[in-house]
Amino acid sequence: MKLHPVLTIAGSDSSGGAGIQADLKTMTMLGCFGMSVITALTAQNTVGVMGIHPVPAEFVRAQLTAVCEDIRPDAVKIGMVYDVPQIETIAKTLRELELSPVVVDPVMVSTSGDPLLREKAQTALEMDLFPLAALVTPNLPEAQVLLDRTITSHTEMESAAKTLAARYQTAVLLKGGHSAGDCNDLLVMPSGACTWFPGKKLDTHNTHGTGCTLSSAIASCLAKGESLEKSVEHAKTYVTNAIGAGLVLGKGCGPIAHNYRIIDTTSEEV
Repeated sequence: MKLHPVLTIAGSDSSGGAGIQADLKTMTMLGCFGMSVITALTAQNTVGVMGIHPVPAEFVRAQLTAVCEDIRPDAVKIGMVYDVPQIETIAKTLRELELSPVVVDPVMVSTSGDPLLREKAQTALEMDLFPLAALVTPNLPEAQVLLDRTITSHTEMESAAKTLAARYQTAVLLKGGHSAGDCNDLLVMPSGACTWFPGKKLDTHNTHGTGCTLSSAIASCLAKGESLEKSVEHAKTYVTNAIGAGLVLGKGCGPIAHNYRIIDTTSEEV
């Protein structure tokens, strides 16, 4: 049996809906072998983040080298990175190991609104990790922070994504899930070529971990040899179906059903 190994570098979500837990579930469901480098432990649930315990940069490096010296990943997803030393260490190690493709999800704030990136680390994220990425996947609030401007229309999404793609010389998937009317996502290549991926808003507030899941799904599809466009298309379909399965857990913004393909949602209310 051959499974494509995919590595996630991200924080742990103790409630299981986001972070490395969501990443590993996604990679498994898409037929890959998930591996992880943990950047932080979080005490969190569907209501909020109660605490963050970052992993020292030297131990992040130890995890990364230990994994890759034995099982070289066919793709890498980077999610929550907490501080400058971590970011610099990850970037240096990725360059040394010549790992690719890399998908960077610039996790800055949790779904519940709690900050997940230490102040002053944003610049390091942009300068050290974005240049290593085959794809960066900001949502609208993250893109607004990166560009210091509001984005409220499809025209403004196009302008923003093209600016980010040109600035960092990488492909950018600007996610439209926070927009008012739809969930259309926009992929812009470094050349400026645009591809829209339409989506309808689903009537649910249970979307915890969707960004983590989408980026992990894209990395999984890339690991299996799919093109970037097909990887985004298939990943978006997977996330949409996982949301649409209607999982209800927790008192706040609940998780999505990563395992919707193997459960009978009609047999038991969850």
